[in-house]
Amino acid sequence: MKRILVAGATGYLGRFLVQALKTQGYWVRVLVRNHPQATQFTDVDDVFIGEITKPEQLKNSTKDIDCVISTVGITRQKEGLTYIDVDYQANKNLLEEAIKSQVKQFIYISAIDGDKYRQLKIFEAKERFVDKLKQSNLSYCVIRPNGYFSDMGDFLQMASSGKVYLFGSGKQQINPISGNDLAHFVVKMIGNNTTEISIGGPDILSLNQIAELAGIALNKKIKIIHLPDALRKITIFTLRHFTSQKFYGPLEFFLTFMGASHIGEVYGEEHLSDYYLDLANKRDSKNKHP
Repeated sequence: MKRILVAGATGYLGRFLVQALKTQGYWVRVLVRNHPQATQFTDVDDVFIGEITKPEQLKNSTKDIDCVISTVGITRQKEGLTYIDVDYQANKNLLEEAIKSQVKQFIYISAIDGDKYRQLKIFEAKERFVDKLKQSNLSYCVIRPNGYFSDMGDFLQMASSGKVYLFGSGKQQINPISGNDLAHFVVKMIGNNTTEISIGGPDILSLNQIAELAGIALNKKIKIIHLPDALRKITIFTLRHFTSQKFYGPLEFFLTFMGASHIGEVYGEEHLSDYYLDLANKRDSKNKHP
């Protein structure tokens, strides 16, 4: 039975990952920051408490581990931590510990097309770590997933107002993936020889189609408003030059991502349309019973 360490276990993907690993019979250790986080896990085999940004706290975290899976990363820079502090340095701290422990494989979750958009602050840090991972003597796998279903909630939020704003024609395509499907794919990569792969969900959808699915889920007629793509580019330029990196990082990523198609290898069984219906039903229920 392979022994797995999951770093980033309390995040969106991490929770699905721990569940998928345990369902498939793996021995699982989770790396968490503090005792309150440790109490969130009742079905794992071991909990290691340590701040991943502090290498001295990671000693023996990877001892007797066969495979390290890291989903560690931040979308927003907060608590004084930058993308470089977390997406790069924290993962590097864990990698160095894995090398000392002679871990057999290191699986890292980056983001789709991160290698093509290294100029973005959020990707610069992720891909800098990918470089470091490739230079190590460990067997590795870099997984670059498309947008998560949870990231697609913004479309539903816009649709609830009756209007969805898109840049350009809205024909840009993506295949977002559910956390559950992605977790099962990650588990499939344990012991696999694949070193890099971009992965997405089963449905390749244009941004127009995603907006329409949101409207259908809400049972609401929506108007899709196409803004000039030049406005998107001007906004990115303005954000970079007149706001702090802490503020513009997530917006720069979102605006850049929405400007082109991003399609990963098709995988999974869960559909965005069902996710939207479930979200819409929960919203409806909450409004009826506040």
